[in-house]
Amino acid sequence: MTSERRFYLTTPIYYVNDKPHIGHAYTSLAADVLARWKRLSGHEVFFLTGTDEHGQKVEKAAEAKGLDPQSFTDQVSQAFRDLAMRMNYSNDAFIRTTEERHKDACAALWKRLEERGQIYLGHYEGWYAVRDEAFYGPDEITDKDGQKFAPTGAPVEWVREPSYFFRLSEWQDRLLAFYDANPDFIAPASRRNEVISFVKGGLNDLSISRTSFRWGVKVPGDEAHVMYVWLDALTNYITALGYPDENASLWKFWPADVHFVGKDILRFHAIYWPAFLMAADLPTPKRVFAHGWWTNEGQKISKSLGNVIDPLALVEEFGLDPVRFFLLREVPFGQDGDFQRKALVGRLNGELADALGNLANRTLSLLQRNCEGRLPEPAAVTSEADREFVALAGHAELSAAVGGLLDQQKFDAALAQVFAAIREANGYITREQPWALKKTDPERMRVVLRTLHDALRVFATLLQPFMPDTMAKLLDQLAVPAEARGLEALATPLPGGTPLPPPSPLFQKIQGEPA
Repeated sequence: MTSERRFYLTTPIYYVNDKPHIGHAYTSLAADVLARWKRLSGHEVFFLTGTDEHGQKVEKAAEAKGLDPQSFTDQVSQAFRDLAMRMNYSNDAFIRTTEERHKDACAALWKRLEERGQIYLGHYEGWYAVRDEAFYGPDEITDKDGQKFAPTGAPVEWVREPSYFFRLSEWQDRLLAFYDANPDFIAPASRRNEVISFVKGGLNDLSISRTSFRWGVKVPGDEAHVMYVWLDALTNYITALGYPDENASLWKFWPADVHFVGKDILRFHAIYWPAFLMAADLPTPKRVFAHGWWTNEGQKISKSLGNVIDPLALVEEFGLDPVRFFLLREVPFGQDGDFQRKALVGRLNGELADALGNLANRTLSLLQRNCEGRLPEPAAVTSEADREFVALAGHAELSAAVGGLLDQQKFDAALAQVFAAIREANGYITREQPWALKKTDPERMRVVLRTLHDALRVFATLLQPFMPDTMAKLLDQLAVPAEARGLEALATPLPGGTPLPPPSPLFQKIQGEPA
């Protein structure tokens, strides 16, 4: 298989200082949908997620719980594994930065940078935010009631300690040239502009080790130091592929096709990471996509307000696939979004139950009653109505449109494209009235029902990445064999006479909620 048919995508590795929330679920969901789409398209896919378990913040969180850091991270990391399983993510691997293979990879990258003259010993003095595990320049610090704060709102403290430095300042011009040569490297465009503006403002050498705490990867040859948590964390993306063994079976997937990240960690992925890689003479990832944040009913989400959204509680209440659908349908990926219950209920009742669910149930029930529960022969498109409908809901056109949008991470627009076709299908069945055609033109009735069945097969196939369980159920009801559920299989019609199982509802409407 050529590299063009391979696809490597990652979530951030999630910081284990607290339990998973809606933001974690959202990032991983986007990666999962794209991974599933690429597999449907015939790609060989490697999809990675995991947990970031080192650093001062974790050390302090463990201490607050009365646990040693390893026991603490074992517990919290498992919560992220459980989230991935409950949300039905299809990740191929789950990495933890406390694994020995990862420590070995970090040491190898450090030595490679050191050999190339990119690391030197000095001392760090400046503002540091434990919450962000990040250093900030004086121009980024604000003062409120005598307390200093980072741009993120995290409190900062003045730190002075011995430190190894990475020569980041040497990479300023080369990074700007890299962004210019790779305009799609940072997305969306607004984030790209932010990063370029920051780099043009000047880059200082980066402190990449600490001596004031112990919970981290030891610096090779100087164990008084632990590696800066971001050098450690970013390396996970190559650890999982076997680095430093560039003959490992998974190394063929590097460079990554897309790193999905929250906008708060874009700087680390779009500045530090490519600089580390270029300095180590390793290929850079092709794309970093930074999504926005969720608010809850118009309010900023925070533990102090008690409005943190638990994704597993949402799944328990509304069902897994409706929640997966809603999170990527409601807001353009890359923008901030507001979670509202009435919006979720509206999408579930309107688009899922009424538009798609009702279309499937009407079509399949009519096939049961009027075609002896068997699929009619493939329809010859003869009428103008059929031609117009097939042009909108045909597999080639719709697949290409959805694939193009997903390649740009426009998940909401891809779903909108499919649901526009579903609305057309509902208009088609209403106009053609196959229930009335049984008496007046039974042959025309069979053409209409076969055309609708073919369209439903297209919709169910294309929606599998978003709602895998429910679309598997619909494809079962459409009698599509398991081996014929990829995109290429849509070009081969199902044979006429195929027996169809009795239909059952796909979605349950939510009653009694405000509209």
